[in-house]
Amino acid sequence: MTIEYRQAALEDAEALVNIYNASFYEDYLRYGSCPGYGNTKEMMEESIIRYPKHIILCDHEPVGCISYTKLGRGVYEVACLCVVPEFQGKGIGTQAIRFLKTLLEDWEKLTLVTPLDKKQNVKFYTEKCGFHIESTERDGNVELARLTAER
Repeated sequence: MTIEYRQAALEDAEALVNIYNASFYEDYLRYGSCPGYGNTKEMMEESIIRYPKHIILCDHEPVGCISYTKLGRGVYEVACLCVVPEFQGKGIGTQAIRFLKTLLEDWEKLTLVTPLDKKQNVKFYTEKCGFHIESTERDGNVELARLTAER
């Protein structure tokens, strides 16, 4: 299994919509809404411009995406990390976080949010990626964990 990353371009918008929809469908069903699910091609094009995205390729097949935004000097938010369900649990997400830490050479702190009740997400980020829960916050009816990793 070979994992590679390629920076997303505007022409990748439809493929990314499909990846996000497959990855976040369960969250959409669970919470009744999900910011990563149901975006239009135009919304994804705007997101590609605002948040640098890298498509995750497994044996040359697009299977996920990692994106980020710079919050300040050395501080970045992981805007999205998603892997389509049939490729989850294979270490692809862990490798994607390592890739991001290499890509962002000046990173001192990474932050992200994930639903607090999604124990597998919290466990993944804390046990496999070196994050810790810094705080909790609410987005509508969903309680989120604010996770951070520091160099």
